Amino acid sequence: MDTTYHNEQVMKPISRTKLRLKLGKFYYTTRRYLSWCSGKYKFATQHNDVLLPNEYFFHQTPLLRKLKDVDMVLQVNKITNLKIAVKKLNNVVIYPGETFSYWKLIGKPTAKKGYLEGMVLFCGTFAPGVGGGLCQLSNLIYWMTIHTPLTIIERYRHSFDVFPDSNRTQPFGSGATCVYNYRDLMIKNETNQPFQLYLEVTDQYLQGKWFALQQPMYSYEVYEKNHKVELEYWGGYSRHNLLYRKKYNCFGELVADEYVAENHAMMMYSPFLESGESKSK
Repeated sequence: MDTTYHNEQVMKPISRTKLRLKLGKFYYTTRRYLSWCSGKYKFATQHNDVLLPNEYFFHQTPLLRKLKDVDMVLQVNKITNLKIAVKKLNNVVIYPGETFSYWKLIGKPTAKKGYLEGMVLFCGTFAPGVGGGLCQLSNLIYWMTIHTPLTIIERYRHSFDVFPDSNRTQPFGSGATCVYNYRDLMIKNETNQPFQLYLEVTDQYLQGKWFALQQPMYSYEVYEKNHKVELEYWGGYSRHNLLYRKKYNCFGELVADEYVAENHAMMMYSPFLESGESKSK
């Protein structure tokens, strides 16, 4: 089995001017709008308040985390942002042949729509930004989806590892970053049955479930391979791994061990905590 990195590269910070960043954003945003209008995809647009009968996978993540140097107000505001976005995605049905687009369904997060300033990750640091915090939602959907037979056709890994691990329950790199509208999460239904996404913001958690018309034929166990931290020539550290999943039939028998994705990120903290130093995530 191939456990090598498909696309490994030297990780090095890149400095770009404000003009370059602005022009780049305009280019990629425009290209995305054209893609949406091209007819290349049949997008999922239908919502149904009646859920499909069979739960396929469930996951939840805490709404509030203590992160070093991050104002908790940004995380409280994030909850408002999540509630607005969840209304756009909740109960959407992806029929066979259709494609789910995270940003096409949510739309542009603006203050006029009620979005508040949350934490936005950018070039290895964070800052307040309207609509900040929606990556928690794309992370959740991605993680749930790789436990189903749905096909991820577009996903972007986080380029920077900003906060140290603390109580991590998922492998490093198991999320999907999102930037309106050109860093999208797109999921295609290549099965023969519809799937439905259910989302809820509770008092403590962001929760999600995938439902299907038929009972699950398979279950999945996602794990990492070849996790490593490397010292780069410019003095910083980078982090790498591969994500795989084991596929089991309804009898609990292993039927496949499949490659999912690879991750490369620049670490924005020292990977070697001093004795007694507490972790901040």
